[in-house]
Amino acid sequence: MTDERMVLAGDFPTATQEEWDTEVLKALNRKRPPGSQLTIEQAIKRLTTVMVDGVEIDPLYLKPDDQRIGYPAQTPFTRGAALADPAAPWVVAQLMEDPDVARAAEAILADLNAGATGVWARVDADAVKPSDLGTVLAGVEPEAASIAVSSVSRQAEAADALLDFWAATGKTDVSGNLGIDPMAAAAVTGDGADLSQLASWVGKAKAYSRVRALTVDVTPYDNAGAGDIDQLAFAIATGIEYARALDDQGLSALDAFDQIAFRVSATADEFLTIARLRALRRVWARVGEVLDVPESHRGAIQHAVTSWRIVSKDDPWVNLLRHTIATFSAAVGGAEIVTVLPHDTAYGLPTPFSRRVARNIQLVAAEESHLGASKDPAGGAWVFESLTEQLAQKAWARVQQIESLGGMSQALAGGQVAAWIDATATERAARLATRKLPLTGVSMFPKQDEEPLAQFVPRPARPAYAGLVPHRDSEVFEDLRDRSRAHEAFTGRKPRVVLACLGERRDFGAREQFTTNLLLVGGLEFIEVEGPTPDEIVATAREVETPLVILASSGKVYAEQAIAAAEAARTAGLEVWLAGRITEIDDDRAQGLIAGEIFDGMNVVAFLTDTLDNLGVAE
Repeated sequence: MTDERMVLAGDFPTATQEEWDTEVLKALNRKRPPGSQLTIEQAIKRLTTVMVDGVEIDPLYLKPDDQRIGYPAQTPFTRGAALADPAAPWVVAQLMEDPDVARAAEAILADLNAGATGVWARVDADAVKPSDLGTVLAGVEPEAASIAVSSVSRQAEAADALLDFWAATGKTDVSGNLGIDPMAAAAVTGDGADLSQLASWVGKAKAYSRVRALTVDVTPYDNAGAGDIDQLAFAIATGIEYARALDDQGLSALDAFDQIAFRVSATADEFLTIARLRALRRVWARVGEVLDVPESHRGAIQHAVTSWRIVSKDDPWVNLLRHTIATFSAAVGGAEIVTVLPHDTAYGLPTPFSRRVARNIQLVAAEESHLGASKDPAGGAWVFESLTEQLAQKAWARVQQIESLGGMSQALAGGQVAAWIDATATERAARLATRKLPLTGVSMFPKQDEEPLAQFVPRPARPAYAGLVPHRDSEVFEDLRDRSRAHEAFTGRKPRVVLACLGERRDFGAREQFTTNLLLVGGLEFIEVEGPTPDEIVATAREVETPLVILASSGKVYAEQAIAAAEAARTAGLEVWLAGRITEIDDDRAQGLIAGEIFDGMNVVAFLTDTLDNLGVAE
């Protein structure tokens, strides 16, 4: 032990911006000829990541001269709406949407007895029925668990059913949310948003001191493909419209702020999820300031739900990793309520096992990792402060656009909200297709002989709605693999290609691995031959009955063997692809012999779709 103060990195000289710039240029200009060297501005631009909705991630963050991060539970509430109890830092709320009354009631009690502290019941035609809610909640002690309901088509019935349940228990010290959210319902159904009864529901909720009547749910927008900026903007714009409607109905802005809770998505993008939750509180506090809401009431309460859009059906176990990151992000971002969707959500309703694992992700984060021991641990980190500021500014600009259209309901009804979402979803789809936005276990590193989950509870059919259409990111790849599975079930074998690895392993190893990984994305079987002659390539293709051959090797070996192999294959009526670029073959004949290239950054979806079509695999 010593009294001498330890200085982290004290033995190293402090690096300067100029030194960092020098190293960046040295790295990026290493192989560039004189006259085409990058400037530092060009280099920084290349190192800057631009997300699908325009959020920019810089390569290096420096402390601003005027940075003032403030404190948790104080205006502008960027660092948290309130100081939570480290022993119970957030409400662990499990989603219940099973229409089977007995099964739902049993699952809710199992959740609460094993650590959950909240219940979120979805009440709809394909979920819990309003008339069944009381029975489903019969074993729940209302003073010990927060209870919230949500609905698309039956919001009033769901809210009344929850009020009836509380009234029947005779308890008044209850907490939860009535789930009145006409804007979210309109987004899903395509109908207009009726805000005329908001004040009535607020009056009913006021009978209980810890119950909120209104929810601003932006998960339908996330499900449809909205980016972080738009999700944040839609949340704020909806909250403003609800506050305006309540004012028209004789209530104050304070009533609106005390009665609104936000339901937001938590994705596997850790930085942006944390920054978005922080930015929402900041912008909402600013709205409260303009509306003269007392400072202590301006903090936004947020219910973070792991994003349904990031859930994959193929290799569903990877969802556990995605949801762990999302839970971490929600906790660090300061969510008061967190829901983790089970890993088998894309298959159907969860099993007792998947509910348990989803619940335990939160419990481990709270009770073993102690994520609630420090409020806003990201606060002061330059990257998070910068991203929070950027999201807040860009989202506010979008809110101003929405206001110029007449408010959120008009922007939604007029199709502008859908147009903004479509633009982001289109850009995301392009990045997914080229794997610039990779999905582990789906578009990258797929399991070779994966078996779909055999045990799950079928989900009731979703009603046909005319509003925003939900899509998971992995669906386009799952469709490809489903085609291959159906083909195998019908023919007794997977669709096949021949992978001709020319030369020695040191020549073809890297491209062999890249290509096989790509083929597995589509559920294709590859018949691999190492060091074959042109005749052996043709013979193998005929033996396994496939019209497609892929050549894999180095540029050096291609120069020596590719033309002969391609000529033999084409003469035999086979289609030839090259793992690499055709320009590696210094021969004019290559363009006419080789049908296409396999390389990093290619459109994987287009290639696999065309390949399945050429192999006669039915859609």
